[in-house]
Amino acid sequence: MSNQMIGKVLQERYQIVQSLGAGVFGQTYVALDLDYADKPRYVVKQLKVNSYQMSSCYDYLRLRFLTETETLQILGSHDQIPQLITCFEENERFYLVQEFVAGQALANELALNQELGHRWSENDAVVFLEDVLSILDFVHSQGFIHCDVKPENLIRRAFDGRLVLIDFGSIQPVDFSTESELAIYQMPATSLGYIPPEQFLGQTQPSSDIYALGMIAIQGLTGLTPLQFNIDPVTNEIIWLSENSEISEYLAAFLTQMIRYNHQDRFQSAKEALQVLQQMIWVNQPEETPQLDEELLLEPITHKYHHSTNSSNSKSSPLLAGLRLGLTINSLLLGWGVYSLAQNSISHSETATLYTAIDKYQSGDVQQAITLAQSIPTHSNVYPEAQANIGEWKKQWQTSAEKYLVAEQALKEGRWLDVLRNAPKVPTSLYWQSKTGNLVQQAQVNIQFQTQSLLTKAYKSAENRDFSTALEYLRQIPPETSAGAIVQKKLAEYSQKKEIRASHFLNEAHKKAGVHDFNGAIKFLQKVPKDTTVYPQAQRKLQEYSHKQNIRQKNQKS
Repeated sequence: MSNQMIGKVLQERYQIVQSLGAGVFGQTYVALDLDYADKPRYVVKQLKVNSYQMSSCYDYLRLRFLTETETLQILGSHDQIPQLITCFEENERFYLVQEFVAGQALANELALNQELGHRWSENDAVVFLEDVLSILDFVHSQGFIHCDVKPENLIRRAFDGRLVLIDFGSIQPVDFSTESELAIYQMPATSLGYIPPEQFLGQTQPSSDIYALGMIAIQGLTGLTPLQFNIDPVTNEIIWLSENSEISEYLAAFLTQMIRYNHQDRFQSAKEALQVLQQMIWVNQPEETPQLDEELLLEPITHKYHHSTNSSNSKSSPLLAGLRLGLTINSLLLGWGVYSLAQNSISHSETATLYTAIDKYQSGDVQQAITLAQSIPTHSNVYPEAQANIGEWKKQWQTSAEKYLVAEQALKEGRWLDVLRNAPKVPTSLYWQSKTGNLVQQAQVNIQFQTQSLLTKAYKSAENRDFSTALEYLRQIPPETSAGAIVQKKLAEYSQKKEIRASHFLNEAHKKAGVHDFNGAIKFLQKVPKDTTVYPQAQRKLQEYSHKQNIRQKNQKS
């Protein structure tokens, strides 16, 4: 089927010149835009719909296609996500036209590294994670989950070396049913190993993308593909770190948290992971070698990622403090043998108090968090960090509340697109992330429902040849939605049909008047819509035929 498309021209504009392969969601091609002299390249995706679906619920599939492309319309505004150029249907098939990204897939880069025996340095891994997490942060902030992060879907852009995330799984043309579980046979072989367990059960989370990204980073560091690692039969955790590994404990703990078997044990969003990663990058290395105390226990070696000595950047965030405490525990569980809580005579009560305070803040109890942090004595090693957190919490909480209220007000007023624009501006904690996530979800549902409802009404009115009403419904659909291109096309189509139908009414009225059926002529003229070009002529004829009808009725009476 893919070779049969080579050379074909879609929409009298996009000529298929190359097949890029088939995926779970459809066939992908490179096409030339014949409307321009330089014939720029685009990526064209033909979405899969089986014959049963096509015959049984084609109208529903069309509506779902139009509304689902709204995802790509929103996400394409990011510089590292391909823009959606247009979408259309032709010969009862659905197509997406997207920006073509010149570059090489990360899968080819990793395969070449493996062939040459090269491995990523820790700095390479951190730069990779920071680059892609910033993309996923945007995706998650818009209320979407990619669902298929893998090396094949990351393109190293040729002109600047940045990574571009492609092939979004939020559009599901394979099966538009409500069945949520994902069978292994439905997934390409290249996706296996990067998909976490919960995704196969239909319980996809933002942390599912985090899992996939962590597996790619580990692949780059170790040279092994995800399916080559063993799995602990008791915990189901992936065993990827060897005892003689040269990877620092801090980065190892970070990656291990990304790929935990239970999605609740991972970073819950790209923003949370990015914040911790950036703290790893900017944290200052102590000038003096600390004694064997709690500071040594909590402070990992991070000079490889040290970019600046700016004091404002060296302050540890609540998320970083949480990872530090988690590192203490994980170092025992993972068998590194670096620290031993049983042999350490230092009391960790202050550290535990700070960790509890962080947990309280993340859950939304800011007053209790501050009270706990203030209870830490001044002689404690974690006292400076506790004081820094108190100041940051107060400032961040006020900002979060103000930004959240703006997004919430937009939701109350039915300004769904404004909700999506303002929600990412809310500073992230687990509490605010949950609240803004609810706003985004409601806005997305309302946008989808509104668009589907209006399109359904418009199509139904058009089927009944009531093009005036159909046009009114279409004009209510926000132009920013991905259905905008189709709406503009339908507006032009229905406007033309309305003009044709108005001319038909005028012609039928003329025929009725020709046989002196002025009453029938008047009825046709009254059907001519006001906003048509023949309406003024219809009004003149209406007056004329009404006058003749009155004369005729008087003559009949006399």
